[in-house]
Amino acid sequence: MKVKGAVFAVLAAFFASATGLSWAVVDTRAIDAVRDKTVLENKDLFIIDNFLSEAVREISKTRDFASIAKVRMDIISRRSPQPQYSQQFSESAQKYIFAAFEAALQLPEERRTKLMVNLLILVDGLEDLRLADLAIAKLKDNNTIIRYWAVHCITNEVIAKQLNTGGSANVKIARLFLERLKEVVDSSSPEIIGLIAKFAGDINIPQGEEMLVQIADMRMKKYASWTVEYELLDGVILKLLDSKIASGSGLKSSDKSAAAVRFGQLYSFAIQRYVKGRGSLTDTQKRQLASVLVETEDKCVGRILGAPQSIIKKAVERDDYAAIVVEHNRLLGDAKQAGELSSKLNFDYGTTSDGRKRTAPPPLPAPPPKKTEPIK
Repeated sequence: MKVKGAVFAVLAAFFASATGLSWAVVDTRAIDAVRDKTVLENKDLFIIDNFLSEAVREISKTRDFASIAKVRMDIISRRSPQPQYSQQFSESAQKYIFAAFEAALQLPEERRTKLMVNLLILVDGLEDLRLADLAIAKLKDNNTIIRYWAVHCITNEVIAKQLNTGGSANVKIARLFLERLKEVVDSSSPEIIGLIAKFAGDINIPQGEEMLVQIADMRMKKYASWTVEYELLDGVILKLLDSKIASGSGLKSSDKSAAAVRFGQLYSFAIQRYVKGRGSLTDTQKRQLASVLVETEDKCVGRILGAPQSIIKKAVERDDYAAIVVEHNRLLGDAKQAGELSSKLNFDYGTTSDGRKRTAPPPLPAPPPKKTEPIK
């Protein structure tokens, strides 16, 4: 997903600032011998525990990022599906990573941040539901990079697949994850919101739908106040909403309607912002919005209406704002009649004071006037 780019640019600079060379070395011979066994004895479980203890300690004391990355891979590559092995591996990982997080709290801020990020990247790579509590505890950390990786750990695609196939117990865990993510979504950066939205789209429970609705509502508030950032994110959200509408997996009719309404309203706001902001938006904002408009028309609107759509694409290429408005009204509705999308998906935009259904999406306020520099 494109929203990751900014975060990884920060991470590259962040880890490049690491100082000191302390090459980490972990002896893997004993654990490799244990990993090949079909039945484990107590001494084998001790070897697993000792390996995790030594490896996490090396991550905690090493300053060189390349060396830490090697130790992380040493740990991740030593996983095994053998039940005894897997259980001990998870228990030991949880124990020693938790202890390392606690020890990190006593370090200077820069060192603390680097260690916590490395530990979260390890948790993310282990893709183990049993380690989720380690990441949940960091969702509200004051550091943006730590929060990003904490969210990444529990929105991991592999974790989502495990939650979707694990029965009632995993449904409860999925609900817990979404509850915790709901607490931080309104204060999160676009990069983090992108992770949460993707997870909400991947999870096959009604709460995933509710999370997408919450995210769409939050984005629309920012559109209405002309404070929205990184419009490309809304292309992702629109595709996820469309996917929920298309699948309808586990959703009530009211949930489908909520997804459809948000799809129509958010797409309308993106189009209105592009048209009304043509004299005030930056070139980057215009490019991002144009991408959202065209991609949504191609990937989503075409699917919903059952035929390829390209009117908006051609209008954007010609800078024909009038044609964009006409197409907006055809698809999404105006004061006179419902749009083709709302008719197809059977939704409206609420009711008027006299009880009639609104056929037009909410109007986006005019952009705020540009600030002028005072004459010196």
